[in-house]
Amino acid sequence: MQTLYWILAFILTFCIMEFMAWFTHKYVMHGFLWSLHKDHHKKDHDSWFERNDAFFIFYAVVSIGFFLLWRYNGLWVGLPIGIGIFAYGLAYFIVHDIFIHQRFKLFRNANNIYAKGVRRAHKMHHKHLGKEKGECFGMLFVPFKYFKK
Repeated sequence: MQTLYWILAFILTFCIMEFMAWFTHKYVMHGFLWSLHKDHHKKDHDSWFERNDAFFIFYAVVSIGFFLLWRYNGLWVGLPIGIGIFAYGLAYFIVHDIFIHQRFKLFRNANNIYAKGVRRAHKMHHKHLGKEKGECFGMLFVPFKYFKK
């Protein structure tokens, strides 16, 4: 039964992280920390790294915190939550940085329905160069309208 709880905690955490990414992107990155995110919306970058890359550090620290709660305080749910946050971060990195923005030249020819929908949604998000009037702030779960066409 413990294994089932671990799996459920992991899946729930992974799904909650999509909401957290959406919320952080819409209200923090396109809000009071726009100064760190705006370079991500520029077409040309001065460097391979962007100020926007600093946002991953926050969630990495949270993930590590849950690993530490599990390891040193015996909080069993800390491990599946920490792994769930890490797994979401890895999935986000693969989809956003590798697949969509091609920071590494991998998955260039992915042409399935999901890949097309996610790519289309993110393209619509980047259509807006300012912090206002944005759309589609999520990453892995995007509205169905982007899967049509």
